[in-house]
Amino acid sequence: MSLRYKVVEIAMVTEEEIQKTLNEWSAEGWTFDTMQFAMRDSSKRPSMAFVTFVREEAD
Repeated sequence: MSLRYKVVEIAMVTEEEIQKTLNEWSAEGWTFDTMQFAMRDSSKRPSMAFVTFVREEAD
């Protein structure tokens, strides 16, 4: 077995979009791994988020 990774970009970073992404990919059998935010210097809100999922797959 080997680990497979899935990276999902969220362009509109809101609570609803984050929840939607987590629920959608978890339902597909992926497990949440990490979340990274891209920030702008001129704003306190993230301009983008990258959500990483992982799952084991047969070789």
